[in-house]
Amino acid sequence: MMRLTEIAKSKPLTSSMETLGHQFIQKCFVSRTAKGKGKLKAGQPLKRSKVTTRKGAEVAKKEPPRRKSEFDEMVEDCLSSTAPVRSLKPKEKAREAERERMGLISKAKDEEMKKLNKMKKEFANPWPIGPPGLDLISLGLVDVEKLPKYELTVEDGRRLAKENSRVLMRKHRQRQAAETTLLRLKKEAIEALPENLKAAALVPDMTPFPVNRFMATLTPPIEGYLEKVMEAAKKSSAKEKLR
Repeated sequence: MMRLTEIAKSKPLTSSMETLGHQFIQKCFVSRTAKGKGKLKAGQPLKRSKVTTRKGAEVAKKEPPRRKSEFDEMVEDCLSSTAPVRSLKPKEKAREAERERMGLISKAKDEEMKKLNKMKKEFANPWPIGPPGLDLISLGLVDVEKLPKYELTVEDGRRLAKENSRVLMRKHRQRQAAETTLLRLKKEAIEALPENLKAAALVPDMTPFPVNRFMATLTPPIEGYLEKVMEAAKKSSAKEKLR
């Protein structure tokens, strides 16, 4: 009797679970809509939206690519630049040589070798003496075969660098001595003047070089040139104010 009552009680539970499951499947079907109908049939290609243009309508012209600014070019050059030649210590040089003997070349060493080979190719060709197209070699004024070829070692380069440093230091000392002599002579000349002229001599004279005067040129003076330049400057400043 107890078993029959248990079976009778379990029947409505199972039927209610089936109805709930059927409702859940009907409402929340994954690949279909809420109503249970599919939007697209299997194997049907997707339709693409087409833009219709009239025959009389003008086709919009494509804008040319914008020129990169100087800042963008500088950033691109910095990002695409090659790695500089490394400065290695003696221990690191010995380790790099040992790695090369074993056949192991690092990425930095490979880039350094490529850069050195590129520099050798650039130095192998004769450099143009003057603007491109109008240099002395292309005009035939200088013979390439007669140009001296210098093959310097590291020791020769260091020796020439030291000699150049000595020459520059000698010139600097000569210029410094000349400036000191000029200042001493100027001071002595001012001290030799009488009192009424000494006060006027101590005031710097800026009349030959005012701000609104142009620097000296090799061309002869042109009448009315300065007035034209000043007028053009005024017009340009007026336009900038209007903007």
